Amino acid sequence: MNILVINAGSSSVKYQLIDMNSKQAIAIGLVERIGIEGSRIKHDYFIDGKENRKIVEQSIENHETALTLVANLLMDDQIGVIQNPEAIQAVGHRVVHGGEKFAKTVLINPEVKKVIQELAPLAPLHNPANLTGIEVAEKVFPNAKQVAVFDTSYHQSMPEKAYRYAIPNPFYEKNGIRRYGFHGTSHQFVYNQAVDYLQNSNLKAITLHLGNGASMAAIDSNQVKDTSMGLGPLAGLIMGTRSGDLDPSIIFYMVEELGLTLAEVKNILNKESGMLGITESSDARDIEEKYYQKEAKAILGNEMYAYRIKKYIGSYIAALNGVDTLIFTGGIGENDALMRSLICKNLDSLGIQLDENLNKERNHASKIEEIHVKNTGIQILIIPTNEELQIANETASFI
Repeated sequence: MNILVINAGSSSVKYQLIDMNSKQAIAIGLVERIGIEGSRIKHDYFIDGKENRKIVEQSIENHETALTLVANLLMDDQIGVIQNPEAIQAVGHRVVHGGEKFAKTVLINPEVKKVIQELAPLAPLHNPANLTGIEVAEKVFPNAKQVAVFDTSYHQSMPEKAYRYAIPNPFYEKNGIRRYGFHGTSHQFVYNQAVDYLQNSNLKAITLHLGNGASMAAIDSNQVKDTSMGLGPLAGLIMGTRSGDLDPSIIFYMVEELGLTLAEVKNILNKESGMLGITESSDARDIEEKYYQKEAKAILGNEMYAYRIKKYIGSYIAALNGVDTLIFTGGIGENDALMRSLICKNLDSLGIQLDENLNKERNHASKIEEIHVKNTGIQILIIPTNEELQIANETASFI
């Protein structure tokens, strides 16, 4: 069975074609700058076990053109990995927000598309693009089953005491204002990997998906007990450009006293805050370099980033009544030994002891790696995430 996984953004499309017999990608690509000057496709394909790359630079006006070009690359006489569109049995779509309506993977139909559109105000940068990707894929791959896998669905197991906000009931009952959480496919993937690796189906874990967007989850026996993101992906941890948690009074002050519009505040908190606002860079590699050069802003930014996560670790250990393992994943979680060190520092009283040598040696992990001091209470793991494979697995299981 071949499953095409599509993650459509407003001006980009990430994709993977996965052979479900081997669970290996046979093509991986990125279409970028759709509808913008300088658009191109970076297409990696695997033939006889060898990785090859094709770069296509041409005008790509819209998502339909983009996916048509992707289909042509997949079926190309010289570099193709399939012969025709019928070789793709299903297309698994990443959809960011499923609200309360979708607690699991669903087959896409007109009603599903309608709800995805209705939820667009809760994820304005994502759901409209995800829906566009679905509608285009239906045209380009008309015989394939179209399946939606939601970032929010894994978190639907949260108890009400964790997902409700202390605001008047009608805002939840009529308007659906509650904690939803995101990065669900990543949290679910690395948790399941840890369960298999540790052979413990009742595992209590804290998963840390750390990248430009970042979130944490407290998971017990494959049930999410809490997660750091909320109604939208702005809440929780400090991120590349997002503020994470803050006092709501700040918003009132910025509007009422500083004269900013709500649109300006929204842009500031989403695109100008976080590590960018503190350090003047959102790239963790640049910030790390400046940290070692003892630049004050970089030191402060890293300390604030780690401190916020430490507080979440403590609260999640309390919520879970103890924890078996701490799991780092995502671009920063997998590749930033400095940040893992700062996060785990001085958590000995909670049973968290990082082996600094292993932490450095096993950076840029390509498989599950243990980085804790042996024979200590809580295991610390680096587990590379694979959201596309998780989406493919969900899609395969569904159909």
